[in-house]
Amino acid sequence: MTTAARPAAAEAASRTARIAALRPGYQADLAEGTDRFFGVRRTDCPWCGATGLRGRLHTSDLLQHKPGRFVLDECRDCGHIFQNPQLTPAGLEFYYRDFYDGLGEHRLGGVFGTRSRVYRRRAESVLPYAAGPLTRWLDVGTGHGHFCESAREVFPDTAFDGLDLTEGVEFARREGRVVRAFRGSFPELAPALAGQYDLVSMFHYLEHSTDPHRELAAARQALGPGGLLLIEVPDPRSRYARLLGRWWLPWLQPQHLHLLPAANLRRRLSELGFTVLLEQHGEPHDPVDLLAACWLLLDSIAPREDSPWLPGSSPGRWRRLLRGTLFLAAAPVLLAAAALDRLLAPVAGRTRLANAYRLLARLDAPEQVTGGPS
Repeated sequence: MTTAARPAAAEAASRTARIAALRPGYQADLAEGTDRFFGVRRTDCPWCGATGLRGRLHTSDLLQHKPGRFVLDECRDCGHIFQNPQLTPAGLEFYYRDFYDGLGEHRLGGVFGTRSRVYRRRAESVLPYAAGPLTRWLDVGTGHGHFCESAREVFPDTAFDGLDLTEGVEFARREGRVVRAFRGSFPELAPALAGQYDLVSMFHYLEHSTDPHRELAAARQALGPGGLLLIEVPDPRSRYARLLGRWWLPWLQPQHLHLLPAANLRRRLSELGFTVLLEQHGEPHDPVDLLAACWLLLDSIAPREDSPWLPGSSPGRWRRLLRGTLFLAAAPVLLAAAALDRLLAPVAGRTRLANAYRLLARLDAPEQVTGGPS
């Protein structure tokens, strides 16, 4: 074995050992069945309360391949799309386990850690609207704090704090990416943070929330008068959502619980006393839709089998060979998809292909407003 190959072999051996250690716990969870991971099916829209619903998507877990079937319903009145039935606390714990942390931490941490240019552009979108100095900035759903680290280059005099449900936020504090780290639920922590911030940001956070209304009310509570709220979420009105169906990556089942049309979010922010200053579609677009759809399809044909929630042991030689051969044969398709993604990126906003949108709003009204339907 060459010197260069030794670290990779050691990492593979370490992963195999971790999977073997985790497998009994996963198998014990699955022995009880998956019904307990799902709540009661709703008959009304959690955003507007209307009762006219239609099925939008039936799919499986295309990334981790954990067992279960997931349904997204769409409100005929307001267009809100939501997981129905929604995951229970036990379901959230099961399906998030080893996704952003544990087995998934190295893979996703590498992705998030290489997007500094994207993070700076998010921060730069605030510059024209910052009437005065931004003394304190709270990034909700901060993870390991990569955004805060990059945003400090744009706002060097701002103190960035981070809030997250996971231990990643504590890691961010130890690494000096955030000044203060808050671990827990934003709605529950918000009263202690009332009026402390000039800006609250939520980047691809609301779609993970069990109750977006409460999250928005918490943001309002944490902001001082004239404070700014910066939100970025997937755009369920993207043409790609229909063109690619279940292979559209931003559906991200079962992690994404709510997908909010921009009109709904603008209206709710207005009800909370915000004035929307900026709405962007092309700028937050991440040009990976076609490439991701091809990869997800290939991965469904020949999935990885070295996962502790699968009953078998490590994948056999022939299964590994099949997967490698399939992806090698599909390399020209993947390259073409990536090239087309990049080619279409400049016009994504104008052609409604953009897979995300960004809103910046200023808090104007002094009176407190309560949450919407739950």
